[in-house]
This record gives sequence, structure tokens and C-alpha cells, in this order.
Amino acid sequence: MNLQQFRFVRETIRRNYNLTDAARALYTSQPGVSKAIIELEDELGIKIFERHGKRIKGLTKPGAAVAQVIDRIMREVDNLKKVSAEFAQRDEGGVVIGCTHAQARYILPKVIPAFRKQFPKVRVSLAEGNPPTLAQMVLHEQADLALATETIGATPGLIALPVYSWQHVIVIRPDHPLAELTSSQARELSLEQLAQYPLITYDPQFSGRRRIDEIFEQAGIQPDIVLEAIDADIIKTYVDVGLGVGIIAGMAFDPRRDKGLVGLSVGHLFGTHVTNVAIKSGVFLRDYVFILLEMLSAELTRDVVQDALDQALTPN
Repeated sequence: MNLQQFRFVRETIRRNYNLTDAARALYTSQPGVSKAIIELEDELGIKIFERHGKRIKGLTKPGAAVAQVIDRIMREVDNLKKVSAEFAQRDEGGVVIGCTHAQARYILPKVIPAFRKQFPKVRVSLAEGNPPTLAQMVLHEQADLALATETIGATPGLIALPVYSWQHVIVIRPDHPLAELTSSQARELSLEQLAQYPLITYDPQFSGRRRIDEIFEQAGIQPDIVLEAIDADIIKTYVDVGLGVGIIAGMAFDPRRDKGLVGLSVGHLFGTHVTNVAIKSGVFLRDYVFILLEMLSAELTRDVVQDALDQALTPN
């Protein structure tokens, strides 16, 4: 058996058991992938994949165990490469940050310029997606880390560490009736009052939207959500043209930038949310990744992150 066979098995699983897609991702031929997998199965004396004719349908029970071992082996191979790069090219390399639009637009611009100044030879790539996609990217090592509020904190195989907390705000035009509320009055705004107006907010996979739905449902209120979007800029655009009241994440509203709108905190209605950074359990982190994490939050020191990595590897 060899590492090439392991790569073929791992990529076949990642590509939803599609050999053609796996071969394309590995820059090889589909027959070559199929042949290598069959040879590995013959050597192990078990079937890794369930097949229907020539099509692979899934993993067998022993195949699932084999896949876990292969994943650990390949992770350690990748770690060896990172160790080598850490000492041979200490301040060079690349980092892929998985993020939602909100993180890319409002949080990372405060971090990446400082990171690039300290590590000018490190290539930084942003990979945007919804939280479930970001979780899979980190698990499959297509991203070094990911920032999101939903999903990643409950994804097996990932270590999630808190970066910052936030609350929702409503955004309205200055001529809207709610714009007349003072700050203290806004803190007393009820769900019933808010639900009197058409609402514009996030897609269910983003920025605490599910919590918004849960709060309304628990109160027995059916809000009139007239538009859903994946980022706050779109929500604010449609608020500005008079479509309704926007509900967005607090970091997405800046009175200096959003001069044509009024923002009112509604944390008392929808609670406090935590945005996490996720890294894969068992990975070797380059020195500059530790520094990037501390730039995201002063609480994420090297010791804190390393302790979390070590604890994840300790059997319960």
C-alpha cells in the first residue's frame, strides 16, 4: 500500500463517491483511481466501498474504519510538510481563511492589513461560503481556519474557539416611525411592535437568523419577512428604498458609514451571539497562523489554542 492509494480513497469520499470528480481533482485518470482502490482493497482483504455495478455507492462498515485511519495518516503527512516549511521557510507560505460575507466585509479588514505587514511573504486567501460549507472546507483542509457564528461550533472534528460576541440591530430610514424612538425606548421595543412592519433579514444559514425565527415562534408571532439576503449590505440597500425594517448583525452597522440609516440595538429581543473560529483537530499550525488567531482575538494566545488542540487529542 502507498500514499497515492490513500489519497485516491480520501478524495473519492470527499467527492461524494464520484470517481470522475476525484480523478479530476487529483489530475489523474478515472481508471487509474479505480485500479488503485481495487488494488488496496485486495491487499487489505476487505471491500472499502459498496458498489452497484461499476458505480460506488458508499463506504462498507470496514471501509468506514479504513477511511478514518487514512484520514489520520494523510493529516500527519500534511503536518510533516508544515513542520518542514515552518523551519525551512519560517515566514513564507499561505493561509486560507474561510469566512462568511459578514466576516470578510466587517471583521477581517481590521486584521489582514496588520497581518500582511508582519508577514509580507505569506499569501492570504479568503474563501467565502455559508457556515456548513466552511466547516467542511476546514475538515477537508481546504481552509486553515474558518470564521462563522453557526454550525462550526458543533461540527465533529473541529475545534471552535470564541472570537467576539455581538447582538442584532434594526436598521430603518430616518422617516420611519421607529426612528423616533430614543435609545431607552428602543430597549423596550417588543416583538409585537417590531412585527407590525415588513422585515428584511438574513438567509436562515447566516448571522443568527435561526435564533430570530425561534424567538418569534416561541412568542407565537408570524413576522412578515419580505426579503432574505446573505449579507447586510443588501439588507441595508432594500431598507434604504423603503421595503421594510432590516435586522442585521451589530458589527454591520456603522453610523459614520451608514449615514442615511438609523440603527437601534435589539439585543434584548434576540440575545447575544458568539462568532467562533474553527480549526481542525490534530493539525500542525504554522507560527503565523497562531499569530493570526491572536490578531482575531487577544484571548486566543498560543497557549490557549495549543491547549485546545492538545485536549482534543486526549481520550475522554
